[in-house]
Amino acid sequence: MNCLEFRREKLVDPRRLPESARLHALGCPDCDAFARRVDESEALIGRTLAVPVPEGLADRVLLRRQGTRRPAWRAWALAASVVAAVVTAAIVLNSAPADQYAQLAIEHVQHEPESFTSVLHAEPESVEMALRSVGASIKASFGQVRYVKLCPLEGGGTGWHIVFDTPQGLATLILVPNKLARAKTESSVDGWHALVQPIPMGYYAVVTSSAAATASIHELLGKRVKWSA
Repeated sequence: MNCLEFRREKLVDPRRLPESARLHALGCPDCDAFARRVDESEALIGRTLAVPVPEGLADRVLLRRQGTRRPAWRAWALAASVVAAVVTAAIVLNSAPADQYAQLAIEHVQHEPESFTSVLHAEPESVEMALRSVGASIKASFGQVRYVKLCPLEGGGTGWHIVFDTPQGLATLILVPNKLARAKTESSVDGWHALVQPIPMGYYAVVTSSAAATASIHELLGKRVKWSA
């Protein structure tokens, strides 16, 4: 089992891991740390949901209107919304470090070496379809595309893995629809460099062999791709 497969298993069912996943975590400090973060978030959410809503909270929050109390279902709705807001805040505040998406993009590239030696779905229509999934469109060619594949992502869903030629060598563009990246981030691991850029309908990651090449490709994409409808 590799790191990508382990993280997928952990996110699908944090409490029940197959034996192969447990053995992988014992020998991989990064995945062991990832599993601990997931367990901590699960525990915090559990504690949050276990906290009872104080008696009469909804009644105290709801305003009386013309001397008549609002219907009871509205009180329950308010109480439910309070709990939901707390749970949401817990998830956000206990998410992984900001550069996690950049690191995961590098791991994804490392686990698909065939993307640099294969030609797959390289037709312009495939690229256009991938860009449409994040609300983007091509203004001008950004390079000769060699590889386009829809891949599974940690936490569910899919993203587009695109490899194309550039003057700096092969570059990887990963398009992730409907997933929040809170800020532009970068990361370098094992001779790879990744940059993550939030866009209106998700985020994209550029992965190359150097920070300079990544910055150049990021600038090129800014000129050649329209990232919002």
